Amino acid sequence: MAADLQSKYTKLAQEYSKLRAQNQVLKKAVVDEQATSASLKDELKQREQSLRRVEQEMDSLSFRNQQLAKRVELLQEELVATEAKGKKSKQSKGDSPSQPNLQTQIVFDEDLQKKIQENERLHIQFYEADEQHRRQEAQLKARLEQLEKDSDQHQAVVEGLTGKYMENIEKLQSDKARLEVKAQTLEREAKDCRIRTDECQQQLRKYQLELNRQLKQSSSVIQEKVPFNDTKFGDYNSLNVPPHNRRHQLRARDVAGQALGFIQDLVAALLNFHSYTEQRVHIYPLDSSIETISPLNQKFSQYLHENAAYVRPLEDGLVQLHQSITEDTVTMLETVNKLQDFSKYFSAYTRFLQKILPYQLKSLEEECEAPLCNSSLTSKNQELQDDMKRVTSIFEKLQTYISLLALPSVREDALPQSSSGAVFTQLAASLHSLHDAIKEMLKHYSQKAGMEQELPTVTQKMRTTNECLLSSLGSLTNSTHKIAAFFSNNLDFFTSSTGYGPRGGAGALNPVQAESMLGNKKQASAYMQAVRKARPESVPYTEALTNRRVLTSSTESREGLTQQVLQSQEKMARLEQEKEHWLLEAQLGRVRLEKETQRITELEAQLSAALGGTAANPPTATAPAQDSPGTSGHLDLECEERGASKESSQSSSLVGLLLTTTCSEDVSEEESREHLIKSHYMSRVAELTSKLQMADSKVVHFHAECRALARRLTIAEKSRETMTEELKVANQNISRLQDELATTKRSYEDQLSMMSDHLCSMNETLSKQREEIDTLKLGSKGNSKKNKGR
Repeated sequence: MAADLQSKYTKLAQEYSKLRAQNQVLKKAVVDEQATSASLKDELKQREQSLRRVEQEMDSLSFRNQQLAKRVELLQEELVATEAKGKKSKQSKGDSPSQPNLQTQIVFDEDLQKKIQENERLHIQFYEADEQHRRQEAQLKARLEQLEKDSDQHQAVVEGLTGKYMENIEKLQSDKARLEVKAQTLEREAKDCRIRTDECQQQLRKYQLELNRQLKQSSSVIQEKVPFNDTKFGDYNSLNVPPHNRRHQLRARDVAGQALGFIQDLVAALLNFHSYTEQRVHIYPLDSSIETISPLNQKFSQYLHENAAYVRPLEDGLVQLHQSITEDTVTMLETVNKLQDFSKYFSAYTRFLQKILPYQLKSLEEECEAPLCNSSLTSKNQELQDDMKRVTSIFEKLQTYISLLALPSVREDALPQSSSGAVFTQLAASLHSLHDAIKEMLKHYSQKAGMEQELPTVTQKMRTTNECLLSSLGSLTNSTHKIAAFFSNNLDFFTSSTGYGPRGGAGALNPVQAESMLGNKKQASAYMQAVRKARPESVPYTEALTNRRVLTSSTESREGLTQQVLQSQEKMARLEQEKEHWLLEAQLGRVRLEKETQRITELEAQLSAALGGTAANPPTATAPAQDSPGTSGHLDLECEERGASKESSQSSSLVGLLLTTTCSEDVSEEESREHLIKSHYMSRVAELTSKLQMADSKVVHFHAECRALARRLTIAEKSRETMTEELKVANQNISRLQDELATTKRSYEDQLSMMSDHLCSMNETLSKQREEIDTLKLGSKGNSKKNKGR
């Protein structure tokens, strides 16, 4: 269930991140569209201003044109009047033109010519303005169509996003409903837990009252019956059974098992390192297969060949220590006797390192004296010498601290409890420094191996040995790092108080009395188990009377049945004993058969050898002379041939009835039977111990799995709380995004309506302008026709 919720929450988080990214894109698109709409608004305002200016110019031109038309009409009327006057004067004066009339006519003609030129110029300007207006109108229409297309696309995108948002909202609402149902179930469980806690509190109060009553009763009994208080005397108090801390014992066994695994890796790495070092000594600087190596390296390789005798006991000692820590024991420095054995083994290995250190240093000096050794190799050998000295000194420190920790199991006042924490801390620091020293050794040795590979005389065997040494040093580095990290992580457990000790906290456990204390603890536990056995229920008096009547009436039948049961039980036991006996007889017969077949083959081989031999080797010399105690069939035959007296004896034990036939001269058959019985029981014991170990490992595994499940449960609860908070935040963001989407949609609709209204008004103004231009054109054409007619 927690995994499903986690997967759903991750899916929700992914969808929320996708929607958030899409929201950012939409926001950016909206901002861009707002910027483009603002720029279009500014451009439209400029166009409107230019249009207004053109309209004003058109109005001024039309007004000026009207004025000019009126002026032309006035001039034409004056011209007509002047022409009429001229005709009259000609009639009166006899067709003699006057000079003033000619001058005025010339002035009028020039003025008219100027007005006509100005009118043409105005017509040209009007035509250009009209063309420019048409071009701007076409551009605005194309821009409007593009904007309408963009708005349709944005509308489609907005609709798609709204659909996605609605789907996500529906999913989130369904998840919310599911979580609400789960929250309700959790609330019901919480109510049940509260009810249970109330019941537990009531039971606790009842138990407290009962315990107070028992305390008063026991205190009164102690005051009346106990003659003295043994906690006042240290010798007596040390024999009291201390309180048992089962959790501490399980933790101690777990820690010892982890340490055993790390020590096994360390032992394997040390064995490989010493073995490959011995192999390198036989190869470089002189190859033992070609020429004799120096006496120093011979002695050094001889000592290195003995490394398993000092390294293997480390693992065996820690195995014994791990096996000594059980759930029923009391584990502390005063009672762990096997730690002293491990300290002895570690001291022996430290002395081994001290013994081989001078030979290591001299061997490296011999490598420096080789003809192909350059200055860089010499410096690396010196660094390796320093590393060897440092590692040996750190092992001496570790041996000192381990021996200090093992002393309390021998002497009580060897190490105060207040100083054990400092010893554990220094031991952890020494382990870290050991890891650093081996890491430096690996670094220097890898550099040295890289330099040696460049030498012209290096062989493939040398390269392989260097690679093996580097791999062993790498595994040694990893194992020391794991041990140091393990010790640092469990340092609080090592330095913490175990909670064991005499009652009243007076003094510490005496190592001499620890064994007797453990015996007293076992006796006390056995006594408590015996005391806690349920008493048989008493039979009521009436039921006892009826049972007595039944018993007295059927005494004979009951006695017969009991005799039959006893006889059948005896028969079953006898049959079981015979079964075990015949099983053993079958095993013995199988062994005899194997021995007889082996003896027959040997006799046939000897007979064939005797027949094929020379006269100097007579057949009597090849008679079988292997009268081992294990050949029971051969001895039986000899006993029969000699007519020796045989005695048959019958022995019964837990295995069953065993018939043994003893020969007066040899008892090999009896020994073989005992050997078979011993091997049978040893195999059974080994099988039972393996099953017990498997059960212990399964219990530890299940315990660790339960702890991991508890941790996962707490983590799931925390993740559920965080996901509920994130769900609230997501719901808030979704509502906010919905509001923003509604506002942007509303703003788009308002802008589109405003743009449509504005386009309608622009179309109306353009139609009006076209009508006015058409009227002006018609008026100008009429005037031109009038002028031409005139």
